Amino acid sequence: MYQTEIAQIDGSPMDILLFRPEGDGPFPGLVVAQHIPIAHEGLQKDPFTIDIGERLAKAGYGVAIPFIFHWWPPEEDRLVKRDEFRDDNLLKDLDAAYATLAAMDGINEDRIGIMGHCWGGRVSWVGAATNPGYKAAAIMYGGRVKVGMGDGAPTAISLAGNIKCPVLGIFGNDDKNPPPEDVDDYEAALKDAGVDYTFHRYDGAGHGFQDFCDEDRYRKEASDDAWTKQLAFFEAHLK
Repeated sequence: MYQTEIAQIDGSPMDILLFRPEGDGPFPGLVVAQHIPIAHEGLQKDPFTIDIGERLAKAGYGVAIPFIFHWWPPEEDRLVKRDEFRDDNLLKDLDAAYATLAAMDGINEDRIGIMGHCWGGRVSWVGAATNPGYKAAAIMYGGRVKVGMGDGAPTAISLAGNIKCPVLGIFGNDDKNPPPEDVDDYEAALKDAGVDYTFHRYDGAGHGFQDFCDEDRYRKEASDDAWTKQLAFFEAHLK
């Protein structure tokens, strides 16, 4: 179960889904950056997004999932949202989600991480590079890290040197966004910046291979293994 809080971002209401573990805490927390499929029309509509929140809460994490596409009407085409996306607006959304999670009853505000799949993978990179409060970041097959979004926005990859926390990367070798050569560049940027990182790459897996809502993309064996690695990573760095 989750509750919904609404944050006002420059006059635009943004839903934040909050998941809380059972017990008294204190619990570590995770800001979860959403992906685009289904969820771009509303987080509550997407079984994959809800499953992530429930899965993490069951594992002992408080979770905040901000609806970062609140800037557009829900019915707007997702390609329009993709092309008009702005990193300056994103940072406002992430700041609100981080503050909301840190203020939740029973959450240890000093043990907060960020994670995301697909679009949310890039968002997690940007979040980790702009908020030193994050203690861990996981990037699951995030594309477009080599571009900036919005007028004058720096590329996300150019911000690697600002990342102060350990990074986990999960990627499919059959992915076209990001393709393996882009993942090589991500890895090189983190290595050059001295970031503590671990990447895992899966043969036979393409983009969205953890999304069980998409039968064509979903790869259960790789997904289960990746979830094991994700939870172990956060166990090591947030608990």
